Amino acid sequence: MANILKLRQEICEIGDRLYKRGFAAANDGNISYRIAEDRVLCTPTMISKGFMKPDDLCVVDMDGKQISGARKRTSEVMLHLAIMKEREDVKSVVHCHPPHATAFGVAREPIPQCVLPEVEVFLGDVPITRYETPGGRDFADTILPFVKKTNVIILANHGTVSYGETVERAYWWTEILDAYCRILMLARGLGNVNYFTEPEARDLLALKKKWGIADPRNELQNCDICANDIFRTSWKESGVERRAFQPPSYSPEETASGNGKSPPPVPADLSNQESLIQAITDRVMATLMLK
Repeated sequence: MANILKLRQEICEIGDRLYKRGFAAANDGNISYRIAEDRVLCTPTMISKGFMKPDDLCVVDMDGKQISGARKRTSEVMLHLAIMKEREDVKSVVHCHPPHATAFGVAREPIPQCVLPEVEVFLGDVPITRYETPGGRDFADTILPFVKKTNVIILANHGTVSYGETVERAYWWTEILDAYCRILMLARGLGNVNYFTEPEARDLLALKKKWGIADPRNELQNCDICANDIFRTSWKESGVERRAFQPPSYSPEETASGNGKSPPPVPADLSNQESLIQAITDRVMATLMLK
C-alpha cells in the first residue's frame, strides 16, 4: 500500500524543484500520483508549486470528482486522468511550462532528433499536440494520439506533460527535454547543428533495445530515423512545420564519411531578389561542402 504522507511530501519536493528551475511561474503547473485504482492525489489550483505543503493536496476519483482536500483540485486534472486511463503503467503525471521546450510548442517547431545520445535513448521522438483551451476534456484528449508512444509531450502554446512510474521519473523527462531544447537553441545561435550519421543513430536504437527501452522507430519499415517520422502525420492538424531545424540528409558518401550535417533551409518568406540569390548561394555552397 502506498505511503500517502511520503507521496504528498515527494509531490511538494518536485513542485519546489519545478518552481526553482523556472518551469512553473506563479501558480503554474500541476502534479499527480495514482494512489489506488480509482483515486488520484493531485495538486490544488491557485497555489505556487514552490510553496505547497502536504496538507494542501487533494484526492479525486478517475472522473475528476474531488473526494478530499480543503483546497480545490487543479482544473487540469482531466489531462492527468486521460494519461492514466491510457497507460496502466503510469502512476504519476507532471505538467509545467519549461521555457525552452514550451518555445518549441509556441513556434510549432518539431524537436530535432539524432543530436544527443541521452535524448535519443531516454526521449526519442517528442510530439506536439494541437491546441485546445486548457482545463476541459477536449484539452485532455489532445494527448491521446501520442500517449502510448512517448513519455513526454509538448502541448501547443502551453507547456509540457510527462509521466512515469514515480513522481521523480515523471519529472525527469521534462527536465531532459528542456535542457535539450536549450542546447539546440544555443547551437543554432552559434550557426550549426551537427547530427549523428545514420549508423550512429542506429547504434543508439540498438542500445535502447538491448536495455529494454521501447522506441516506435524500431517498429517501422523504411523509417528515416532522424526525420520525426513517428508523429509527422499529426503535424498538419497541429500546425507543426519545420522552420528552424532541418533534419540531416544522408547520401551514401555522407554516411561513409560520418558527416551528418544538412544544408541550411531556404527561408520561406523572402521579400526581395537579393535575399533570394543570397539564400540560394548559401544553400548551394553548403551542399558542395558536404560532398
